[in-house]
Amino acid sequence: MAPLCASTTITFLLILLIHSVHSPAAAFYLPGSYPQRYRPGDTLAAKVNSLTSPSSKLPYPYYSLPFCTPQDGVRHAAESLGELLLGDRIETSPYLFSMLNNTTTPRAHQVPHRRRHQVNLLLDTLPVMRYVKNPIAPDVLLRSTGFPIGVRADDGEYYVYNHHKLTVLVNKQNGTTRVETLMATADGSELMGFNGGKEGGGYTVVGFEVVPCSVDHDLAAVKDKNMYDEIASKAAAGCDPSVVGMRVHDNRSLVFSYEVTFVESSIGWPSRWDAYLEIGGAKVHWFSILNSIVVVTFLAAIVLVILLRTVRRDLAQYEELGSESGAQADELAGWKLVAGDVFREPNHPVLLCVLVGDGVRILGMGVVTIIFAALGFMSPACRGALITGMLCFYLVLGVAAGYIAVAVWKTIRQGDIAGWKSVAWRASFAFPGVGFAVLNCVLWYNGSTGAVPFLLFLFILLLWFFVSVPAAQCSPWVFVAVAGTLPFGTLFIELFFIMSSLWLGRVSYVFGFLLVVLALLVTVCAEVSVVLTYMGLCVEDWRWWRRAFFASGSVALYVLGYAVYYLVFDLHSLAGPVSAALYVGYSLLMALAVMLATGAVGLGASFCFVHYLFSTVELD
Repeated sequence: MAPLCASTTITFLLILLIHSVHSPAAAFYLPGSYPQRYRPGDTLAAKVNSLTSPSSKLPYPYYSLPFCTPQDGVRHAAESLGELLLGDRIETSPYLFSMLNNTTTPRAHQVPHRRRHQVNLLLDTLPVMRYVKNPIAPDVLLRSTGFPIGVRADDGEYYVYNHHKLTVLVNKQNGTTRVETLMATADGSELMGFNGGKEGGGYTVVGFEVVPCSVDHDLAAVKDKNMYDEIASKAAAGCDPSVVGMRVHDNRSLVFSYEVTFVESSIGWPSRWDAYLEIGGAKVHWFSILNSIVVVTFLAAIVLVILLRTVRRDLAQYEELGSESGAQADELAGWKLVAGDVFREPNHPVLLCVLVGDGVRILGMGVVTIIFAALGFMSPACRGALITGMLCFYLVLGVAAGYIAVAVWKTIRQGDIAGWKSVAWRASFAFPGVGFAVLNCVLWYNGSTGAVPFLLFLFILLLWFFVSVPAAQCSPWVFVAVAGTLPFGTLFIELFFIMSSLWLGRVSYVFGFLLVVLALLVTVCAEVSVVLTYMGLCVEDWRWWRRAFFASGSVALYVLGYAVYYLVFDLHSLAGPVSAALYVGYSLLMALAVMLATGAVGLGASFCFVHYLFSTVELD
């Protein structure tokens, strides 16, 4: 069965809600897919994904190296838009085995070495997982998805991992679940099993593990063997990854073999992703959130003092002096004197409108995406669903970007909407078209699967054009830059996990924490912008527009600085100028997106504050 992804999942949820009255205590696993049952002897076919590397951010197709191919040829598996954008290229593989049948199989081929790239296998949508001992704490096992093609030994020679010891964890099922019953028929009223109408039961795949070994096979012993003939592998007696034997030489054939062991496990099918999605450092997440709440409370108290005490007192004094003689009126000072200038048109108003419009768009995309992901509609079981959802939300919210940009333009021009079409068009194309086009050309040039195929690139441009295009100074700038430290303090812990997911290939599924942190970030940005706007007005500086935007948007500077820190101290394995250029380019795009989103929040909050502040002031 194909994985159950976003749109199907919504229908699935509605069906379950309708039928829940009959079985209120029934539990089900929502995100991603429902069980695929296998009978003993059923064929399981592992798939291969792109070759990836922690040192090079350029994924390559699996068969860009002359690995053994399936006897019936290589076929591409169905891919979503998000998978293509992420550089995933899922294809069929020669790994074939049957449920509960343990086998050892050889294959011969000549394979060159590609530096530090990893093989990524998939079985029933589960990535293969590798466990290695922690060199610091031998009793602790480190987990990672995929396994390296080979290794460079202490003697300076390269050795290839040509024997793969695969372990498939299976869970025996008894009967057909209610979830399968409802999904098997249109109305869910009939009890119907899968696998050609057979009774319920069978086995589900709940784990996929690998131990790679380097074995110097006897070429003469396998010379007359076919691809799937069994052999007495030298690794059968024990597979030790720390012992290498198959050295890579030019023009020398390599024998590749694998063995499969099926192990019954008590892990339930709904829990099979737990090993991949285990949240590390949950206490750190909560400490970060509590720390951010303290910052939010402190800033809220400052804003409350400004609104309830200082502003009201100043308004009362202004009203008293306004009714007295002109000599006494000269005593007016502070923000009251710029009442007629605060809504004067700022410098470069078109650019400001475009920045705010795109900021609202990115913020809306982030909020909606995280909410859907936190509810389970973008599970890792549906590969690429998260990126696909983000792209779709971004395209649809182009209407909101155009509307906000034009609304700000109309406000700045005091009702004059001349030139609004130019503002709307620029808001649609300002971000991230140029950046993505440049980075995609770099990936194209290097032949990486991370490059968006040309036809898909044209398709995305058409989507962008037809869907995204909308129809319809401050006190010293150092204060603006420093203001970004407070919003950054709310997210820098989560930023580590996000960066690890992006650049180290770790699976991140902490959307609940992200949703809380996002809410705190929005609150802090609004409060910081209001405080700095009031400080500027108090020194009779009416030019608050850009200050309000960049006061909260300056958090992007610290995000970019953290990206540099992460590159220097955590991403030790990054190699080559191309990889460094890609890292810097994507980091700049991420920082720009953060600036637009947080800047839009700051300007919106400051506008509401200024509007409230001057709504009771009568101009002479």
